[in-house]
Amino acid sequence: TSEKSATLPRVSSTRSRGVAPVLSTTGLIFENRPRNLPAKDPKEEKRHRQLYQQMIEVAKKKELRDLQEQQKKQEDQSHHENFVVNALATWNKEILPNWDNMRNAKKVLELWWLGLPPSVRGRVWKLAFGNDLHITQELFEIFRCHAEQKLLNNENSKSRLRSEDLAAKSQNFVTDSVVDLITMDVSRTFPSLGIFQKGGPFHNVLYKVLGAYSCYRPDIGYVQGMAFLAAVLLLNMEEIDAFICFANLINRPMQMAFFSVDQPMMRAYFLAFEVHLQDHLPKLQSHFTEQGLTPDLYLTDWIFTLYSKSLPLDVASRVWDLFCRDGDEFLFRTALGILQMFSSELMKMEFITLAQFLTKLPENISEENLFQSIANITITREKFNQVLTEQTQKVLQLYPADKLKQHPTLRK
Repeated sequence: TSEKSATLPRVSSTRSRGVAPVLSTTGLIFENRPRNLPAKDPKEEKRHRQLYQQMIEVAKKKELRDLQEQQKKQEDQSHHENFVVNALATWNKEILPNWDNMRNAKKVLELWWLGLPPSVRGRVWKLAFGNDLHITQELFEIFRCHAEQKLLNNENSKSRLRSEDLAAKSQNFVTDSVVDLITMDVSRTFPSLGIFQKGGPFHNVLYKVLGAYSCYRPDIGYVQGMAFLAAVLLLNMEEIDAFICFANLINRPMQMAFFSVDQPMMRAYFLAFEVHLQDHLPKLQSHFTEQGLTPDLYLTDWIFTLYSKSLPLDVASRVWDLFCRDGDEFLFRTALGILQMFSSELMKMEFITLAQFLTKLPENISEENLFQSIANITITREKFNQVLTEQTQKVLQLYPADKLKQHPTLRK
């Protein structure tokens, strides 16, 4: 008996009790109930099998959808890569060698709308921004050296400060607020990239460009938001070219108004934007008015950083492409495009939610959907200038006469 028991296969305790082990959820449907329980009702068994078939069909459909989506992504990626290759050849062989003659050609403007190939983006931006300020390499080197010396002096002062007693601190150290602000902002620029933070390859370069500009234009100095502008330029061109483009960008009317904190002109731009908002999205404009939401609460940051802080970097880069093509009116078109894209959600929000949403847009904004929305917004340069002039005149009437004489823009 002991020999037989040694050769017999071992039976699980579950089987020995007459209960079949459940191997999967499928087993719950197809396995008969244990002998110690009543048999399944035929109707119940049929219903279970139908449920199982439904589950299988749903799984197959999902698998098919996933496969189709994957194939579409691959096709789109392949199409995009082919487009970039062809566009790059067009820009390099046809457009850039004949820039002055071709930049306003219909073919070029249509190709430009689709976004610039990354490898030519910096060259096109440089041509579009120009150098009306006639900044030279030598001039940049002078101001960069000044910026480096300021940073060094600031670090040495802080080092000495840490070694001195508390009583001597107020007497021996005067904080250079501009240097501190630049240093702090540089480390907060595009943190996800990790290249502008301390120790990153672009940390010192970004500081030097911003520091050089604050030395070049001490009347403006450094304003929060500038770091994002300079960083986007540095991602697409060399340091000297980034500085030249940055200085000429800030010198444009809208950017100068905002970065010099020219309150009357900023107000004129906000009033002008409200006119365009009323023209294109009247219901949303009425809702904003009812909720007390004014453009300065969300438009300021968009304009300060040219959307580089508010939109995904690849989307913002395309906005920059079209800003270089069309000018300031495209910044308004982009703002209206964003508002149109989210209009149904915005119409349901109250003041606090509106302000929070518009100052921190969703991170997964679709480039295709946004630019389809922007395409629905038409603001010609003539219309943009006309509305801005009208609103500037309104602000001028509210501006005290004695202040008007001192104002560099409104007194004209």
